[in-house]
Amino acid sequence: MKHLVIAEKPSVARDIARVLGCTKKTNSYMEGKDYIVTWALGHLVTLADPEQYGEQYKTWSMDTLPMIPKHWKLEVIRQTSRQYHSVKEQIFRKDVSDIIIATDAGREGELVARWILEKAGNEKPLKRLWISSVTDRAIREGFAHLKPGKDYDNLYHAAVARAESDWVVGINATRALTCKYNAQLSCGRVQTPTLAMIAAREEEIRKFVPKPYYGLKASAGGVSFAWTDASSGSGRTFDRRRIENIRRSAGKELCVTEVTKKAKKSFSPALYDLTALQKDASSKYGFSAKTTLNLMQRLYETHKVLTYPRTDSRYLTDDMVGTLKERLNACAVGPWRKTAARLAMQPIRADKSFVNNAKVSDHHAIIPTEQFVRLEDMSSDERKIYEMVVRRFLAVLSPACEYEETSATGKIGDEIFRAKGNVMLHPGWQEVYGEGWQDLGGEEEDDDSDFSGPAAVAGLAAGPGLSAGSGTVAGSGMAALSHLKKGDRIPVSALTVTEGKTKPPAYFTEGTLVAAMENPVRYMEHRDRTLERTLGETGGLGTVATRADIIEKLFNSFLMEKKGSEIHITSKGKQLLSLVPADLKSPELTAQWELKLKAISQGKASDRKFMADIEEYTRSLIREIREADGTFRHDNMTRHKCPQCGKFMLEVNGKHGKMLVCQDRECGYRETVSRRTNARCPVCHKKMELTGKGDSQRFVCSCGYKEKLSAFKTRREKEGKGANKKDVAAYMRKQAKEAETPINNAFAEAFKNLKL
Repeated sequence: MKHLVIAEKPSVARDIARVLGCTKKTNSYMEGKDYIVTWALGHLVTLADPEQYGEQYKTWSMDTLPMIPKHWKLEVIRQTSRQYHSVKEQIFRKDVSDIIIATDAGREGELVARWILEKAGNEKPLKRLWISSVTDRAIREGFAHLKPGKDYDNLYHAAVARAESDWVVGINATRALTCKYNAQLSCGRVQTPTLAMIAAREEEIRKFVPKPYYGLKASAGGVSFAWTDASSGSGRTFDRRRIENIRRSAGKELCVTEVTKKAKKSFSPALYDLTALQKDASSKYGFSAKTTLNLMQRLYETHKVLTYPRTDSRYLTDDMVGTLKERLNACAVGPWRKTAARLAMQPIRADKSFVNNAKVSDHHAIIPTEQFVRLEDMSSDERKIYEMVVRRFLAVLSPACEYEETSATGKIGDEIFRAKGNVMLHPGWQEVYGEGWQDLGGEEEDDDSDFSGPAAVAGLAAGPGLSAGSGTVAGSGMAALSHLKKGDRIPVSALTVTEGKTKPPAYFTEGTLVAAMENPVRYMEHRDRTLERTLGETGGLGTVATRADIIEKLFNSFLMEKKGSEIHITSKGKQLLSLVPADLKSPELTAQWELKLKAISQGKASDRKFMADIEEYTRSLIREIREADGTFRHDNMTRHKCPQCGKFMLEVNGKHGKMLVCQDRECGYRETVSRRTNARCPVCHKKMELTGKGDSQRFVCSCGYKEKLSAFKTRREKEGKGANKKDVAAYMRKQAKEAETPINNAFAEAFKNLKL
């Protein structure tokens, strides 16, 4: 008898089949002596559309709401139905004794396989492969320690409850809003709070009034001292008159009252989880959250050099410590070859800073695998992400950075002035990053509502990475500071008033938005500690696996747009938030759901009780929308008529450029007006837009520069930078693919039958 293995993707299935010795290959499965390996293509089965539950739901009407199925139906996804039927055929083979679920190790991965098995009517016993990387070694060890399928029944129940609850709330609220306001509106428990966060940030920026603040700098004995308020300890004040009085009345001599020298250490930032990696990749390279996830997926599945990307943990487990040296040896290539080899020869201290079983749920942090690395096989972008992960891995395994901090306090009259400087003793982990080190992995924003502005920053006297404010000295000033002694009296050569202004919070970028979705506590209306803790434990809005798709949906449904790297809410998004019930705009709803879903996955709560609560909540939601008093108006209507239906078209800012979209969803016509490109303006060097069609296409820059596409190509060829045929063909394929991509949200398919 044989074992049927169901993987989530063909690439993973091929790796498993090779390890298991499955040499017979077909278009839909691979077979060997003891195993048959087949695969899904993501989801092959999904919840049925509303129309499958009755004729009355084929026409959108407020009278048919809420839709709450008594018995849930599953349907095969049409585009991948051939693969589903092939998997079903393998399930019912007489020589197959049991099924091994080898989909991604997580809640959604469990759902992928179980829905296929349920739809097919499987009754054969189940086993579970649970691994975090797809190297040969990990696969062999995983098959040597297969788990009983029933151990993951509760995880499956939680996954089904999540899917059904999102269907009930999302479909009903979307149909209700669309019917009520005669517009293409959609909402959901994750995308709507995310949109609300963007609106809240813009409101903060709009209401922000900058305030000037002042400080005082004293130059004495080659050292720069900063004034410090004796009562508050702050180096700045909003009172200019006060700082001017201090400057005028100050004496000509600074008396040193205290000098201290302390040995200090700084430790490496934590290992990467997906959110931290997406944030840093956005800040460093401008990658979107979706791009970073796709690159990670290729490094995990194709190159097999990094572990499972969809993780929310930044820690490792105890049983992984023995594999770390092998991983160091595997990544000892390229610019980090010497560092990795040196660390591999030293004992590894596995402390709680990066090894903690209690802080790992489904998957550990993203680290290199034991697979041999071929950098030449990676694309430029893949290598950038790989390098980020490897450097962080090496930094965590490196010793602490050690430095000596010298602090001096003095007085000019009755006023206190301080100076501080650092001397590197041992660079430790900072040596991995070199001079370019910059900590990108902090909070989702610099919360500097009281003070922010041009503060003088100086690093260590010998090495990067540590900095302080205007009282920090370096270079020759550091040498002078180190010679100061208590009681010294130094002539003051200059007293300078410094000035800055408070700054508003920054607009979200894709990187900071992903981080805010992970920690949306500040956007909760009611600060309940249990819900705050739950949001922290469950990873906030959405999951590490779905946040990138949520952001893409908000762009594609034109609820938000990009201006440079900044994300701005659109007029449509603002109107939607004014019409959506308050519950759906707050992260609290997700916190409450995730608290219950977690209990279901642990066997501590009933999924049926949860769904009963969701059904009652949906009924109240529909009542609220039906009774609401509001209007929706298209303010982006143009005078361009749709060539297919004759209705006026809407001008929208898509993620990649401007588009004209027919206002009639059933028509669905659209055309590109302009597209942002990577072509640089020869005048100001900013990125230009490509406008027009056919021979009339031309590049346009915000500075006013214009150039025909044909002239641009000629110029590039003269500069020796002309694209070859392969590059042009790849670009055109990408353009065509983007043109065919649905522009609406997850409910777009349901909208096509909308009759208003």
